[in-house]
Amino acid sequence: MRHALIAFAAVAALTLAARADEPGLRDLKGNDAVVEPLAGYVRGVRVVFQPAEWPNARVDAPAGSAWDWRETGLLVARIRNPGDQPVDFGVRIDDDPAADGVKHCRAAMGVLAPGVTETFAIAMDSRGPMALGMRGLPGSRAERNLAATGDESFDLGHVVAAQIFLHAPRAPTTLEILSADLTAVRPVAGIVDAFGQYAGDDWPGKVHSEADLKVKHEAELAALAGRPAPEGRDKYGGWKAGPREKPTGFFHATKRDGKWWLVDPEGALFVSLGADCVTTHDHNTIVTDREGLFTWLPEKDDPLSKFYGSFSNVHSGPVKRGESFSFYRANLSRLYGAEMDRRWADATLDRLASWGFNTIGNWSDRSVARLGRMPYVATLGIRGDFAEIASGDDYWGEMRDPFDPRFAAAVARSVSRGVAETRDDPWCLGYFVDNELSWGGGGDRGRIGLALGTLAMAAADSPAKREFVARLKKRHEDVGRLNDAWRTSLKDWNALDAPWRPEGDARAWSMTFHDDCRDFVREIARAYFRTIRDELRKADPNHMYLGCRFAWKTDEAVEAAGEFCDVVSFNVYKRAVDPREWAVLSRIDRPAIIGEFHFGALDRGMFHAGLAPTGNQRERADAYEKYVQSVLEHPSFVGCHWFQYVDEPITGRTYDGENYNIGLVSVADLAYPELTAAARRVHADAYMIRHARPRTR
Repeated sequence: MRHALIAFAAVAALTLAARADEPGLRDLKGNDAVVEPLAGYVRGVRVVFQPAEWPNARVDAPAGSAWDWRETGLLVARIRNPGDQPVDFGVRIDDDPAADGVKHCRAAMGVLAPGVTETFAIAMDSRGPMALGMRGLPGSRAERNLAATGDESFDLGHVVAAQIFLHAPRAPTTLEILSADLTAVRPVAGIVDAFGQYAGDDWPGKVHSEADLKVKHEAELAALAGRPAPEGRDKYGGWKAGPREKPTGFFHATKRDGKWWLVDPEGALFVSLGADCVTTHDHNTIVTDREGLFTWLPEKDDPLSKFYGSFSNVHSGPVKRGESFSFYRANLSRLYGAEMDRRWADATLDRLASWGFNTIGNWSDRSVARLGRMPYVATLGIRGDFAEIASGDDYWGEMRDPFDPRFAAAVARSVSRGVAETRDDPWCLGYFVDNELSWGGGGDRGRIGLALGTLAMAAADSPAKREFVARLKKRHEDVGRLNDAWRTSLKDWNALDAPWRPEGDARAWSMTFHDDCRDFVREIARAYFRTIRDELRKADPNHMYLGCRFAWKTDEAVEAAGEFCDVVSFNVYKRAVDPREWAVLSRIDRPAIIGEFHFGALDRGMFHAGLAPTGNQRERADAYEKYVQSVLEHPSFVGCHWFQYVDEPITGRTYDGENYNIGLVSVADLAYPELTAAARRVHADAYMIRHARPRTR
């Protein structure tokens, strides 16, 4: 039925524990946490989370039963942080005892500033954000909306547990839960105005008419004239007044006085301060079956109708193909007219330079990167028909099988095509190849996930399986010795040719089994990185191999990357770079770069604060400054790239519904002044911060 996805009706709130069979806050039990009644509140509790991996306060349905929350769908909780530091917390609801944080659950992350009390709303049910093709829904003025993620088959009619948790606090950390209520998901019809903004609220910088859009934009660009790029930089953005290295005509890396640096083509030391997705494309949002979300869409004879598009590549969400629209490009057309693309590129490069950026990051428009005004990174992806390996953490897809000869052939084809335009360009830093691959996760099982996935396949179907078995035969010689070492009872080597899985919990498996699996994970990584490195060197010897942008990682994979990459890359969505978490970089002694990080907030009309939420735009700006400074102070990191230049559409990007406030500019192409001012400050001091002696920690 047309518009069925947005036809919700509100119902009265249901207070937790209003019925005898419903859970209440006073029913929460601490796991590595202390729960106690909160004085002055009938229902409130104080939770003191202890230093542990996942301390939590949890309530479980009685054994053999479950709660039916289908008449609700929205959990609204009022929480106070009485401490003097921000607290990142999570809320999780399970529909099965086997819930693992992704399957059979809904999980939402939030952050609470010190001394602050806020109300958070979490849409839990199947009619929630992703049923609408977006990660977050609009909240009321009095609430911060936290987007819930998890398995799309989650059953709100069979809730078995709920918890609030922290991840690895270093000291006892307190939160006070003042109330928690269940209510219905609110109506969402007509939430987007003609400029792609939230129609239900107002805020500083919101555009109210086309004339208002032009006035605000012209004033902002005019102010750039008095704020050029930071002083003391050469044409590439390198440290003009700093120590010199031998120029090679291309970017390369060097180590000076115990710190890694990049070196620009003229020999100046260089730290890469970049912005990803510098493009006017890839900002479309789904229109098909969601027309009622919008107060305006152009008629087919409207000049702005040329910004409709079509889509069929959908990772997650209910609508798999249909029509989309780009409010961002429509706004640029309103601003720049027929010369939109050229004028936008000029203005954007002026802005980035003024804000102190010196690199165009991943996923950006190659035509803008090739204007010769700012260094850029090149993006390659390996495409082809080759075998894959499941790691157990396969969000974007399974891992490439580098032992498949078809993989090497695919690398050769992809690299040859990908370097054609950049091979001789001095403005190119190097190549990111692939992105956020499924290297595995945390814990004993996650670390060897690729080896377990290999063992679970048939040798006839998996080159990796055949390679693993051959290595085991060479190491253990006969199956009897393997059985002794692994504490297994395999009849013969042929038993491993079939799909095979170890029994029991990972902690009960033998140390030799874990060692063999970790060694094979390392060999998978070595084969992967070596194959790409060799093809890149043949096709383009001038530019650096910047790695695969680790999101999920194991030490074995990172160590292999350090063996073959010129720079090892990571996407790190945390508050800052903590040296205690990066000991592996000292072991590999390679430079590292952060390909993605961001912070978001919900005080300017957006529905989701992204992977690293903050309380407001001021906190967002402060977080940016502290993050970049932590990168500059770490001796291994040679830069970081902000994801991304423009906010995502508030109704979600077509691919997976992300609708995060993560832009340097809004959908109206207006800068976030707090964030860009913070970027300008820390970028202006970047080379002196990098050059300074490390601070005592």
